[in-house]
Amino acid sequence: MTRTVLITGAGNGIGAAAARLFAASGDDVVVTDIDVDAAAAVAAEIVAAGGAATAHRLDVADSEQWQQLSLELRSANRPPAVIVNNAFFQVTGIAHEQSEGDWNQQLSVTLSSVYRAMRTFHDTLTAARGSMVNVSSVHGVLSWAEQPAYGAAKGGLISLTRQLSLDYAPHVRVNVVLPGSIETRQWDHQGPEAQELARRQATLQRLGKPEEVASVIQFLAGDGASYITGASLVVDGGMTTTLGA
Repeated sequence: MTRTVLITGAGNGIGAAAARLFAASGDDVVVTDIDVDAAAAVAAEIVAAGGAATAHRLDVADSEQWQQLSLELRSANRPPAVIVNNAFFQVTGIAHEQSEGDWNQQLSVTLSSVYRAMRTFHDTLTAARGSMVNVSSVHGVLSWAEQPAYGAAKGGLISLTRQLSLDYAPHVRVNVVLPGSIETRQWDHQGPEAQELARRQATLQRLGKPEEVASVIQFLAGDGASYITGASLVVDGGMTTTLGA
């Protein structure tokens, strides 16, 4: 049976890899991103490969855009059975140096967007006995300098996942993945020294690939994980082992 899978932040990186993987398995993918051109490119790639996908602009911090997307999907008879919350926003700087706007935006995009997703589509997830997979980070359990709001948001995602898994049981399973250092465009502004340090911090001595996180997301959303809910799966190449979390 074909499922509709909604993925946020799916124009690049882990979200895009997840979109391709779900589509390759026969799911109908709703590719959303604040960068609609990036989302459209991913959706077009999926369709060209024989899959089903549409692209939609979605600012996950905007409740009105969630409602508009809901209207579009419901009118097209595409109620989401799976939601992957992957969008994030990151600004570096110690707490007193961050503007209140930057602080609030990081929490709104990374953490509160999951509330908006569940508020918008709790009924479709429930009807489908579906699944939500949230993308946190090792930042949720480890601390790096000048990441107060980002770390708080990613840590909050872990707690929120457990809470949602309880409140929407037994019909909806909710789990969270914690990626480590993954080869995404977030490394574009980092020098080779930073990447080498990240490799050394991982037990496997390399950066991960977006597809390696996407495969775990797909597993958690599938029948093979039917008895897993409220779980946090670390996908970090052993970084938290090396660094002692």
